[in-house]
Amino acid sequence: MKKRLPPLNWLRAFEASARHLNFTQAAAELNLTQAAISQQVKGLESQLGVSLFKRLPRGLELTEAGQAYMPVVHEAVERLAAATDELFGQGRKRLLTLRVNLVFFTTWLAPRLARFRARHPDVGLRFASNIWLDEQGKEADMEIRYGQGVWPGYKSSRLTWDELFPVCSPRLLDGAPPPTSPAELDAYSLLHVIGYEEGWGYWLSQTGFHQVDASQGMQFDTLITALEMATLGHGLALGRTSLVAGMIASGRLVAPFEQRIATSEAFYLACPAHQYLSPQAEAFWSWLEEEAALERDGPGATPPQE
Repeated sequence: MKKRLPPLNWLRAFEASARHLNFTQAAAELNLTQAAISQQVKGLESQLGVSLFKRLPRGLELTEAGQAYMPVVHEAVERLAAATDELFGQGRKRLLTLRVNLVFFTTWLAPRLARFRARHPDVGLRFASNIWLDEQGKEADMEIRYGQGVWPGYKSSRLTWDELFPVCSPRLLDGAPPPTSPAELDAYSLLHVIGYEEGWGYWLSQTGFHQVDASQGMQFDTLITALEMATLGHGLALGRTSLVAGMIASGRLVAPFEQRIATSEAFYLACPAHQYLSPQAEAFWSWLEEEAALERDGPGATPPQE
């Protein structure tokens, strides 16, 4: 049986009146007349079938039913107000929403975000993971995608120019050192990532190590998971320059081989071709392109592969 909830304005009138124990003060808080507040409380009492207040000459007093109902209504109003402020607050400015590849956010974007926030402190940001690509019902101003950069109905801007190479922990789980040649990879677990065209089979083929079994090892649905397993010594993952530079610099990962190949896949900033971009979105788009150019053209960066 469907239960009928009282109107929200009736509940707000009751909650404010119960806090102040005065209809006039509740009316001032809610920008209503005292008569409107009184009428809404009467409506609530009529629907509930109980009296919530004792009307006294010098104010109000909660009945037993009112005392029992007040904490529940107060908590509900407070939680609704907090959630509304969190999701839609900041002066009612709309948040800039970005759907982002998890490994790109963790290793590339997050360490740079302080620069954007310093430059644009008034822009609110909201990030959502796009582990599973489902374009239906997903609201976002733009997103980070991995691939060849061509998606029907979308415009995109390339953010990374990477080399592909194996990485692993300085010490494997059994304490063994990393392999010294790709020819030894049959004796080590390969950490695969589902959905990447340029995987272990591609790297081994391009570097001439066709004899290595590219199918053995473990599979993961995100690159960040495979890289974390690599740092823990479970095997070797394929790293991309822009994503593993920090892990290598910190010593969590090493690149045991000299063989590297340029990737044709890359991370792209994308949005529907005809979608309107707000000034905040335009600012974020321009900033990301600027950061990508600094990464590409900086010392030791891989030349652009157009």
